[in-house]
Amino acid sequence: MSDQIEKDMSEELLEESESYPIMPLRNTVLFPQQVIPIYIGRDKSLKLINELPTNSKHIVVVAQEDGSIEDPNPEDLYSFGTLAMVLKVFDMPDNSKSAIVQGIDRVKILSFEESEPYYRAAIQRMSDKAQEDDVELEAMANNLRTVFDELIQVAPNLSEEHTGMLSNIQKPSRLADRAVSLLTVPNPEKQDVLEELNIKKRVEKAIKILTKEIQRIKLGEEIQTEVHDEIAKSQREYYLREQMKAIKRELGEDESHVELKEIEDAIKAAKMPEEAEKVALKELDRLSKIPTQSPEYTVSRTYLDWLTELPWSKTSEDSINVPDAKTILDEDHFGLDKVKERILEYLAVRALKMKKNPEGAIRGPILCFAGPPGVGKTSLGRSIARSMGRKFVRISLGGVRDEAEIRGHRRTYIGALPGRIIQYLKKAGTNNPVFMLDEIDKLGMDFRGDPSSALLEVLDPEQNNTFNDHYLEVDFDLSKVMFIATANYQ
Repeated sequence: MSDQIEKDMSEELLEESESYPIMPLRNTVLFPQQVIPIYIGRDKSLKLINELPTNSKHIVVVAQEDGSIEDPNPEDLYSFGTLAMVLKVFDMPDNSKSAIVQGIDRVKILSFEESEPYYRAAIQRMSDKAQEDDVELEAMANNLRTVFDELIQVAPNLSEEHTGMLSNIQKPSRLADRAVSLLTVPNPEKQDVLEELNIKKRVEKAIKILTKEIQRIKLGEEIQTEVHDEIAKSQREYYLREQMKAIKRELGEDESHVELKEIEDAIKAAKMPEEAEKVALKELDRLSKIPTQSPEYTVSRTYLDWLTELPWSKTSEDSINVPDAKTILDEDHFGLDKVKERILEYLAVRALKMKKNPEGAIRGPILCFAGPPGVGKTSLGRSIARSMGRKFVRISLGGVRDEAEIRGHRRTYIGALPGRIIQYLKKAGTNNPVFMLDEIDKLGMDFRGDPSSALLEVLDPEQNNTFNDHYLEVDFDLSKVMFIATANYQ
């Protein structure tokens, strides 16, 4: 708009009353000399547009403090707005309207005079505070143009045409208004510039907003670049791994196949019972179909490791020689003649049974050493194992209250493991160690079960040849294990 047209507009307005209709806008701040389209859908706004006289289409456009309010009250509107002229009105298909409005001047709302059918208020036109020809102001205006040029280089919604628009504006006050109006910044920041009447401060605020917008865009680009680089790196690594897998498959060195072959060989080398081997091979087939990145793969692999590392067929050879056993007991312990005599009787009977039926199962009573702590109960068990040439393992049952400590956890639980019996058999490395159950009288029970009842299957010769751990879910033969118990009270 030329200066002459602007002057004619101002003179026309001065002749009219200072009371104007108020048009609230949700998320828009209109600056003087700015031309924008506005959507009109609210009842009050539609009535305002429909009742505008043809000879004076002037309204005051005011931004809402909260754009989500459907029917704003006067206190929901900013006190500063823009006097505007409605240039053209369009009817929309949904009975709403769209209008082209042009800002004319800053105004301050003094008081609301009417609220129905739409708001009408008394306003005061606010002129810019007069500034003398100030070299500093001119320098700030040039700086504003420079910063705007820099913004155009990084802002995706601005082009070189906008630079041309600013280069034609000579007044610093209008320059600041136009620069801020082109930005997609929050309404409060635009409103702050609209309410600033000091030209120097307005230009300064405009420069700060432009600089902040440049920093925001650059930071967003840096973050986007980092994310893109990270994704590109991940994709590159993925493709390289896939290429490595393809090359290894061509060479017959595929790691997954090699790993599965190793597990299959371990299953065969373990010499499991037929039922256990069938379960292991079925799990191996399932493992081959699970992606290695899946958590289920680790669960299945751990289960197979337990099956293959148990001593299904590894047995240490017994060498029961009663005189040698007596010598070992005397070397390890002084006194305890009655205890040693009972142990030697027990070993002599086992030696006799082995001599008569070398391949048969040896069933006999379970030794239980009772006495106060520190008298040598555990060390006697270790001496018995040494005299028989067997491995020795010991578990302490003091304070055990959970049945799962004996029988293990179901594999459905995260972090499930076999019970202590199976764990220590794996540790022993043979299926016939001397297994000491220390402090058996200290077993407890609570809501998690009764571990003493679970021990029945472990110690009963009629049942322990098919001991079933909840984790393994296959039978394990404990009949070759020599169990010894200790207690502190008789």
